[in-house]
Amino acid sequence: MNVRRRLISGSAALAATALGLCTLSACSGSAAADGGSGGKLDVVASFYPMQYLAEQIGGTHVHVTSLTRPGQEPHDLEISVRQIVQLESADAVVYLKNLQPAVDDAVAQSSVRTKVDAASLTTLEKHGNEVGGHAASHDSSTGEEAGSADPHIWLDPVRYAEVASGVGKALEKADPKHAADYGKNTAALLKKLSALDTRYRTGLADTRTKVFITTHAAFGYLAERYGLTEEAINGLDPESEPSANRVKDLERMAKADGVSTVFYETLVSDRTAKTIAGDAKLKTDVLDPIEGITDKSKGSDYLQVMDANLKALRTALGAR
Repeated sequence: MNVRRRLISGSAALAATALGLCTLSACSGSAAADGGSGGKLDVVASFYPMQYLAEQIGGTHVHVTSLTRPGQEPHDLEISVRQIVQLESADAVVYLKNLQPAVDDAVAQSSVRTKVDAASLTTLEKHGNEVGGHAASHDSSTGEEAGSADPHIWLDPVRYAEVASGVGKALEKADPKHAADYGKNTAALLKKLSALDTRYRTGLADTRTKVFITTHAAFGYLAERYGLTEEAINGLDPESEPSANRVKDLERMAKADGVSTVFYETLVSDRTAKTIAGDAKLKTDVLDPIEGITDKSKGSDYLQVMDANLKALRTALGAR
């Protein structure tokens, strides 16, 4: 049995237990909104990028909790009974289908009134070796199987803005009393994301090279949006060991394309990146996929970390 099936089976069993507990405690979405959430709309987010949207758009009218703890790798999330009860009692859930199989299964079995799948609010593409330079097939243990659509849409400000619009409309429908405020907050967020897109377009328009190396194949959409090429060391598993052939290919590519830096991320070890960088005499730096905010993050929210990523890319690519 593969890991993905174990996760889903485990979630199903937990869901059954949780639903029983929920029945005994008579939990419901309206009860959550009128009680434990202080009368606010109770929103459960699957992980940080969804949490950020819910908080920015919901403002003071929502109570937002995330199923993924700060510093926890979201792909590996397993759902506890307590979290399933939390989900069942929520008014809305904002998640990204096919990123976290355990979340998908729990949401599918829940009776939460408003289910917002970010993947349905924009267009997704398949990113393999032919696009963005991804080095390895998607790992089936993450729910991102070979040939499936790349879920990392939040790293493209344009696609993320499309998701934000959809989340805003969903909250307006779920809580009509505060629809005007949700609409106002959505418009403000879209303006910020448009400005972010402009900063990336101008900041990466003139660079010495267009190729960058990462440990995590998360930046395919970003690379496409701004005319770059991502070369990932090991697909979606940044901690696994690359093959000897892959290392040689990366070293040759780095020399041919004038690559100066190997990027790693904040939530996993930098050992592989530093090993390859050392062998190829390259620098290392952080390019954060923003799957969670921690003390190591170069910023306290999505926009700040995206700006830090832009600065790192400009330096590595030799922006002029």
